[in-house]
Amino acid sequence: MNKEQKQEVIDLLKEKFSQYTNFYITDTESLTVGQVTALRRTCFDKKVEMKVAKNTLIRKALESLDNEKYAGVYDSLQNVTALMFSESPKDPALIISSFRKEGNSERPALKAAFLNGEIFVGDNQLTALTKIKTKNEMIAEVIGL
Repeated sequence: MNKEQKQEVIDLLKEKFSQYTNFYITDTESLTVGQVTALRRTCFDKKVEMKVAKNTLIRKALESLDNEKYAGVYDSLQNVTALMFSESPKDPALIISSFRKEGNSERPALKAAFLNGEIFVGDNQLTALTKIKTKNEMIAEVIGL
């Protein structure tokens, strides 16, 4: 990858990080090509954008936007990294959880999640993230009272 191509990837990532207030950093290492394709298809169906990029390029994109805001996710940028961008804070967590159940696997693993300014680090956060209520769910609860 030459310098111009790297800059294009950084610019694309900066655009995605600016566009979405929610993103997940996952580890897709040891998944087969077929499994990654199935995961991408599921993401597409649920309106979740999935991108794979080099960790250094992801870090440079985040640092150029706001180094302090994203500092908590930098340690998660190791090994194979796939990013999931979503308008909904919990859709990527549900996708990861159901994908694991279907494949009877520990992958993809959650490295970190950035949701509306909050950082969640570690695969142990996945269950909590699947239970987060969306804005529409909270509105429905309030109206139902």
